[in-house]
Amino acid sequence: MHQLLIVEDERRLAEALGQIMEEQRYQADLVYDGADGLDYGLTGQYDMIVLDVMLPKLDGLEVCQMVREFSDVPIIML
Repeated sequence: MHQLLIVEDERRLAEALGQIMEEQRYQADLVYDGADGLDYGLTGQYDMIVLDVMLPKLDGLEVCQMVREFSDVPIIML
């Protein structure tokens, strides 16, 4: 099973995305701000990251740049 990280501050949207991914047989972890997204994203356990651009604490572009320094995991920006 593929492991996804969804970083989205709008909880209803994040939960809907997570449910859709799980219906398609993906395991999805949800976090709701950029700082947590960075912490989770740097673990190296994800096959893909779905990342919102406008997030509290760190924006999605900052998170993407920092993750890119350590990993080439595919990132889809929302």
